[in-house]
Amino acid sequence: MTMEKSKDSFELYSDQILSLAADIPLIERLIRPDITVTKRSTLCGSIVTIDLVMKSGIITAYSHDVKACALGQASASILARDIIGKTGVQIVTVRNSVAQMLSGSIYSPTIFPDYQVLSPASQFKNRHESILLTLNATVEAIETIINTT
Repeated sequence: MTMEKSKDSFELYSDQILSLAADIPLIERLIRPDITVTKRSTLCGSIVTIDLVMKSGIITAYSHDVKACALGQASASILARDIIGKTGVQIVTVRNSVAQMLSGSIYSPTIFPDYQVLSPASQFKNRHESILLTLNATVEAIETIINTT
């Protein structure tokens, strides 16, 4: 049983996840975002602040400040690599799909395919909140913008 847990932990912190965590794009804060949202994980203390600009439902500018574990950093990195040009609906779909993946489902969207590398974390519930932190902050920002326009 111990060897199996070690294997799971190894998969959880794979080279690909650590590489994503080490190379987070879009870290320069925006000067005039439409909205800034900060979220903190109650379980691990991870904290993210995102800046977002949307025009006609499309994300045109994004940045984030990420103080999180390697899994939270990897998740933030995956999102930031391809968020510009995506719609709010697409980001909500991705967030919901990642949450479902962490509950044991297969990640199905064709956008942001690297989220699949975080699927071993489904076995570690205490890591889910950190992985979802940047996605939840971004969805909150999108919903706030949509509901105020």
